[in-house]
Amino acid sequence: MKCNQCPDSCQQKSQTSNSFWQNFLPESLRAKSSKVISEGTMALVGCPNVGKSLLFNILTGGYTTVSNYPGTTVEAARNYIKIAGKTITLIDTPGMYSLMPMTEEERFSRELLFREPLDLVVHVIDAKNLSRMLNLTFQLIETQVPILLAVNMIDEAEKLGIWVNEKQLEASLGIPVVTLSAAQKRGIKGLTTKMANYVHIPALSYSY
Repeated sequence: MKCNQCPDSCQQKSQTSNSFWQNFLPESLRAKSSKVISEGTMALVGCPNVGKSLLFNILTGGYTTVSNYPGTTVEAARNYIKIAGKTITLIDTPGMYSLMPMTEEERFSRELLFREPLDLVVHVIDAKNLSRMLNLTFQLIETQVPILLAVNMIDEAEKLGIWVNEKQLEASLGIPVVTLSAAQKRGIKGLTTKMANYVHIPALSYSY
């Protein structure tokens, strides 16, 4: 609807105003506000209180957007991360204990895993409760979606005399495993290195 006080539309004024205020945003936020083309999608899953969201913020820089599926109030955080030179969408799913949902959060996370075209699922677990949390790992493996196990909180586990053998766990499960401490930003490089193995790199073409 046209404004009666001036020849310009309110929509045009709103766009001008938004453009004006963008100049006062920090440079990092201005860059985030532009259109980003994602070249892949990965998701973090895991039980509540395993440091999953902290890891998500470390990997993405902490600036997130939140989305939800129609018919639910449960939300997932999304942001972008650069891996192997590609821009990847990273999703932080609500906490879940099992793929057999008992709560709305678990149902949302399961539906997301099956709806999204995921290149990789990173299952974040607490190193102090390894055996109890591997049940979800086995369920995820059965979905045949690529799985990477991120054993978090190893600093707390080591204080309790618990040591996780990364290589042995990899051999036992048949999936990549990385040990880390998100709180100490320890093992993050090792995690992103293994995540890079799941980034799609177009095949080279040769002209003869």
